[in-house]
Amino acid sequence: MADLPALPTPTLAAIYADYEARQGDGFRDHLGASIIGKSCARALWYDFRWVTPSRFSGRLLRLFETGQLEEDRMVRNLRATGATVLELDPETGRQIRVEAHGGHFGGSLDGVALGLLEAPKTWHVLEFKTHGVKSFADLTAKGVVASKPQHAAQMQIYMHLTGITNALYMAVCKNTDALHIERVEADPAVAERLLEKAGRVIFAQHPPARISEDPAWFECRFCDYHAACHEGGAAAVTCRSCLHSTAVVGGWHCARHNRMLAPPEQRTACGRHLFIPDLVPGEVIDTGDDIVTYRMNDGASWSNDARVTEATE
Repeated sequence: MADLPALPTPTLAAIYADYEARQGDGFRDHLGASIIGKSCARALWYDFRWVTPSRFSGRLLRLFETGQLEEDRMVRNLRATGATVLELDPETGRQIRVEAHGGHFGGSLDGVALGLLEAPKTWHVLEFKTHGVKSFADLTAKGVVASKPQHAAQMQIYMHLTGITNALYMAVCKNTDALHIERVEADPAVAERLLEKAGRVIFAQHPPARISEDPAWFECRFCDYHAACHEGGAAAVTCRSCLHSTAVVGGWHCARHNRMLAPPEQRTACGRHLFIPDLVPGEVIDTGDDIVTYRMNDGASWSNDARVTEATE
């Protein structure tokens, strides 16, 4: 009898490959409310400027999908208690969305609810999350504000931009299926500080300071932008990593071509692309209309020459 193939099987590999093929280019058009609570503003700037695309394994993408599927069950759970839950905007038929800073910042709500047993006459922003067993234990011990500040920040933004004064945080432990539910009150001062933070990130032409100059610092070590920030890793070539582009209310403006940039073309950039100097691991030693020359950290000279790029297109 022939031995069964060792794991992973071709079928398993094909399933994961399907998830990876459908994940898109890894760039999000806006700065998300879901991440504004991050402690490192530089990481937020890298995300907004598309320095490194977010790419995930098929297994992790399937895990994200599990979280999305869990949301439907939590909605059913709340409705079973008599609550009215709106997952979609009645006017658009889409997720309820909030925006600020000319559309550059925002997010989509999991829903809103009325008739919750804790406060039947009060509308609540709904936030659904899934947790591993250790994360869930920390959440139940400390509460969402202390245990998951990014989640708390996300709810504060949603409450502030919708005008709703309360939120209901509903979390499930993926290991045990236990639920945790708590209410959070709006704090306008906190929300305003978060909005100001988002604005500083969005409209900054240069990256904010690192949270630590030590690449081994725990927040840096596990950051998606570790290579770009601490190791001189190359940035993706897009309009947003170009020194000619600027975030303005309503979109992105290119100073080189003196026009607004449509979202699809931002992803590829033109032949005149020149990196924002902060994204190059070296010192600027000479500049021209379409060229910037650097002395790199290893002592070598490198020219970011848009004339060469354009000539080969």
